[in-house]
Amino acid sequence: MSASLETIFISLKQAQTKLAVQNRSEKDQALAAAAAEIDKSRAAILEANVRDMEQARKSGMKESLVDRLLLNDKRIDGIIEGIEIVIRQEDPIGKVQAGWTLPNGLQIEKVTVPLGTAAIIYESRPNVTVDCAALAYKAGCSILLRGSSSALESNKVLVRAIKAGLTNGGGIADAVELAQSGNRDEIDEILVARDYIDAVLPRGGHELIRRVVENARVPVIETGEGNCHIYVELPFPYLGTPDINNVIDIILNAKLQKPGVCNAVETLLVHNDSLNYLMPELIKKIAGKTELRCDKKSKEAMGIGFEGPPAGLVVKDATEEDWETEFLDYILAVKTVGSCEEAIAHINRYGTKHSEAIITENLKSAEMFKKQVDAACVYVNASTRFTDGGQFGFGAELGISTQKFHARGPMGLDALTTIKYLITGSGQIRE
Repeated sequence: MSASLETIFISLKQAQTKLAVQNRSEKDQALAAAAAEIDKSRAAILEANVRDMEQARKSGMKESLVDRLLLNDKRIDGIIEGIEIVIRQEDPIGKVQAGWTLPNGLQIEKVTVPLGTAAIIYESRPNVTVDCAALAYKAGCSILLRGSSSALESNKVLVRAIKAGLTNGGGIADAVELAQSGNRDEIDEILVARDYIDAVLPRGGHELIRRVVENARVPVIETGEGNCHIYVELPFPYLGTPDINNVIDIILNAKLQKPGVCNAVETLLVHNDSLNYLMPELIKKIAGKTELRCDKKSKEAMGIGFEGPPAGLVVKDATEEDWETEFLDYILAVKTVGSCEEAIAHINRYGTKHSEAIITENLKSAEMFKKQVDAACVYVNASTRFTDGGQFGFGAELGISTQKFHARGPMGLDALTTIKYLITGSGQIRE
């Protein structure tokens, strides 16, 4: 282990023991000062971000991912607002979840305590740096931030501002650290630091998550990868006539609002009876905005007449690989299914247990979809883009957990807590 990282590990561990005993008022005051320092440091943050953006484009990063890297005044406002929401939230530490007395008189309490020292390994998105630092601090945890090299300059300035703010607010600046060499060996060192790190969170694409899961000796909370689907079931005749424009708006929002994020839709599943109703209207609005990769039936249902396809429409034949790909780009795969059961089977085979949606007026199908789809977040008649800690009211998030233990879905303050049993006796001994 490198001397520099071991020094950071030790410092984080020591800082966490101090932070764990701070009360809500002390933590909130420090976070408010950190938010003020970020606001004060706007010019330096934006200047550093320009350098990151220029380097990203030189390296050939696709624009949908470059957008994740971008900071501007509006996004900095959002970062500060996220901290303010975290401040307003109840302190998750010290909650008595349950309590009971045994026949022998022992009194037992189940109480929330900080998880300890966390490390998050993430790609692009410098706002994640602040989100995770704020959540960890409020939850009484120290945190090691290991962002991608593409956002390194932005992250350095952001962490410098956070630490200065924590100091100004009477907090513990050493509870937040950035691994900033940019060397990939850092990741391997973090993954085996069992004496110092209590949990590691990979937040990014398939390769990053796979690398962490396969090599970690530290407990892992998986987050990130999102091969998300929308299933459209609008057969006719039916209970009523759904607003096709609203259906298409949901699809476009889920695909186009921010295609380089994990909650963007990647595959559209269309009921066979809905094809001729949906596809001709969909291509009118999606042409020139994203490439379609279609199976035979959905391609035929576009109904392109003598006037030809809409300007800018790009359609390719879908392959098996398309069903399992998180594009993070302006690409949407389209597949025809014969039933809700078939849609669910496809999702459970190719999905990443992230966010899945059904658009329907059939209550039976909606209930079946909610119960049988294996995902952290399941939507009925809404865009998958709402899977986000900020949108869920958490202020910020550590990531979207796609696993099934400890934490699942958008992870806020509670995800950084564990429990401790406090037992009070009056001299009892076990016989």
